[in-house]
Amino acid sequence: MIQICFFASLREQLGVTNLSIEARENLTVKMVAEEIVNTHSDWADIFQDKQLLCAVNHQIVSPTTIVKDNDEVAFFPPVTGG
Repeated sequence: MIQICFFASLREQLGVTNLSIEARENLTVKMVAEEIVNTHSDWADIFQDKQLLCAVNHQIVSPTTIVKDNDEVAFFPPVTGG
């Protein structure tokens, strides 16, 4: 299984903290997002945001990164400091 986490305002928009999906071979972060949208079509606009960040196992990654069984994938909006 792959654990999917949502943080900050994204979590508030979706109304959920985490989900899980079955792992499969050659699954990318982009494919994880597509699978989420296929299951929750009302979230499509949120996942089309080009500024949405993603991390696998606490490291920021690109959408083409391969995800493996037992990985944690996190999605979150851009972060600003101050």
